[in-house]
Amino acid sequence: MVDNFLINDRKFWENKTVFLTGHTGFKGSWLTLWLLQLGANVCGLSLPLSDENLLFKNLNLSEFTSDKSTGTFTHIEGDINDNDLLNNLIIDLKPDIIFHLAAETIVRKSYFNPKKTWQTNVMGTLSLLEALKKLDNYCSVILITSDKVYENKNISYGYCENDFLGGIDPYSSSKAAMEILVSSWRRSFCGLRSDQSNNLSIATARAGNVIGGGDWSQDR
Repeated sequence: MVDNFLINDRKFWENKTVFLTGHTGFKGSWLTLWLLQLGANVCGLSLPLSDENLLFKNLNLSEFTSDKSTGTFTHIEGDINDNDLLNNLIIDLKPDIIFHLAAETIVRKSYFNPKKTWQTNVMGTLSLLEALKKLDNYCSVILITSDKVYENKNISYGYCENDFLGGIDPYSSSKAAMEILVSSWRRSFCGLRSDQSNNLSIATARAGNVIGGGDWSQDR
């Protein structure tokens, strides 16, 4: 059911408004292309293009022109921590679905700039969540964290969702903190009480490493 829903159900995705943060990265570029081919209208927010965005450039997504077989695409450059920008985008777009991929993604880089890593991965996520308070339409929100959110016990078998969160390096710990943040925010502001909203469906996805064409990140 899940595979069929994601891959083949054009009837679901067609004309859906999708807001995608981090759309110029490795995963974001492929996801953007995928959604457009399924007929979604995608608005992407990322930092200005750099040499790290070779896949996005090679796919010519910044020059994308829609036709009857694809959705539309809007490319916006900005910072996930720009609250005014996020608020305005959310109000204007009224997205049906949000994929949040914007992040500092390389473990080694997080050692050199831990403050930026935490600012992006934790506070950037909070900025997005706070902007969602402006929405009055139903919206599904998928926030991507990492399989590195678990406390490393050097075990020989795979971790499961009930294992303790942790993280030694700044990247892993920031993603674990993001999980706690999302859980707290969802319980605080989503629900049926008079001070809560019932139009948001929020989930995290603990993604593992993805191997594929176009990943030219450092140390690959």
